[in-house]
Amino acid sequence: MKRSILLLITVIAMTSANGQSIIDGLRYSQENTTGTARFNALSGAFGALGGDLSAIAINPAGGAVFLRNEASISAGVTDTDNESLYFGTLAKSLSSDVNLNQVGGVFVFDNVDENSNWKKFTLGINYNNTQNFENELFIAGTGNNSISNYFLEQAQGLPLNLLELQGSESISDLYNFLGENQGTRAQNAFLGYQGFIFDPVEPNNSNNTQYISNVAPGSFNQEYALVSEGYSGKYTLNLATQYTDDFFFGINLNSHIIDYKQSTYLAESNINQGSTIRNIGFENNLSVLGSGFSAQVGAIAKVANNLRLGLTYDTPTWFTISEETTQYLETQRTVNGQIRTAVIDPNVLNIYEDYDLKTPGKLAASAAYIFGQSGLISFDYSYKDYSEITFKPTSDPVFAAENSFIGNTLQGASTFRVGGEYRLSELSLRAGYRYEESPYSDKQIMDDLNGYSFGFGYSFGNYYVDASFVRTEQERQQQLYNIGLTDRALVNTVNNNFVFTFGLKL
Repeated sequence: MKRSILLLITVIAMTSANGQSIIDGLRYSQENTTGTARFNALSGAFGALGGDLSAIAINPAGGAVFLRNEASISAGVTDTDNESLYFGTLAKSLSSDVNLNQVGGVFVFDNVDENSNWKKFTLGINYNNTQNFENELFIAGTGNNSISNYFLEQAQGLPLNLLELQGSESISDLYNFLGENQGTRAQNAFLGYQGFIFDPVEPNNSNNTQYISNVAPGSFNQEYALVSEGYSGKYTLNLATQYTDDFFFGINLNSHIIDYKQSTYLAESNINQGSTIRNIGFENNLSVLGSGFSAQVGAIAKVANNLRLGLTYDTPTWFTISEETTQYLETQRTVNGQIRTAVIDPNVLNIYEDYDLKTPGKLAASAAYIFGQSGLISFDYSYKDYSEITFKPTSDPVFAAENSFIGNTLQGASTFRVGGEYRLSELSLRAGYRYEESPYSDKQIMDDLNGYSFGFGYSFGNYYVDASFVRTEQERQQQLYNIGLTDRALVNTVNNNFVFTFGLKL
């Protein structure tokens, strides 16, 4: 980023939406549960198996499969490798992170009445990391569209007197006022005007509403950096029971959290004839906190000696989300043959009104075949309709338009997972495969996800250690901005995740 420290001197309450988009809805709707190492080694194909603390997050009936009290903790190391292609220029970036994947325990209460069909009850408490947002993306190339259009398009239609400083008014004062009364569009237009990116068609008319760019058409050297960090997680209270020897039932009450930070910086230069603006640097910072609630119900049935079937329904998740932003703009222009620099740094922290987000529910079916004490093979299928992502209140015209766009752009997506385990005395060898359909109707925007996994575990009786490796790969189009500079880069992302678990059987 251009600057390492931001001075936050003013806090404002925004009255208009901060451009919540389909990207935000997807970010909080997709889950990539990175729980225990055993769960990861089988690519999460645990819906009909149970007996694992992360498996409870897939099917709550899995809690009743435990025979003894058990606790585990899992940590992971994640490497994210991004490769971008922008107007023929290839760029690479790599980020790494260490995080807590899972921690929790389950308590088994056997029924003292041996004649009852209800064999036992279990209580589980568990935390699972559902998304790791640590990421660094770098895009570079020479395009034919300028970031100046981002500011110009938002300025058109706004009166000039809104963008000009009055009397002793400071940059911070007017930026603050525009945020409180006009919204982010006016703030962006103000930055562009104060940075000399565009001029009014009628400079002496305070009611002027049309503007002309000071950046001439041509080619533009651009470097775009996106750095994000944070996570989403799910705290689960699991209640489960076993009926006879063949049926397991469970329910989860889930509390969700979101902690996400993102910074973007675009550096652009040009030597186009007729341009007075030669260099533009534009920084945006976003901070998000969210909390939500969901529930799950599930069942597992032993339909034959070695065959198990599972079924789970996840309700939608209802989030309340808070956002804060800061911005910064720097330009260089030629005036009478001299280079002059303009720095527009409002030093204002924009605090937006909380909004609600409903992410879609999910239906999952699973099957597992147990080869006695020697191993198992498991298959999971799930379906989630991403077109049901909904920003609220729906009476807000901005949200209503975005919800309509989501409904026309996203689709229902299926996920397939298969995993297997082979046991050699106390040693277990594991492997899995995962295929997830794109949530977009147009797969050129985001392609399907593919991944594989393997791992091992060793039991020492009352405790065990597990390790796993997971690799996923997905290709997508990264749009730089949603207005003006809407060019896209082709990005291929490879995630490598190493997970280690220590567990106790009590």
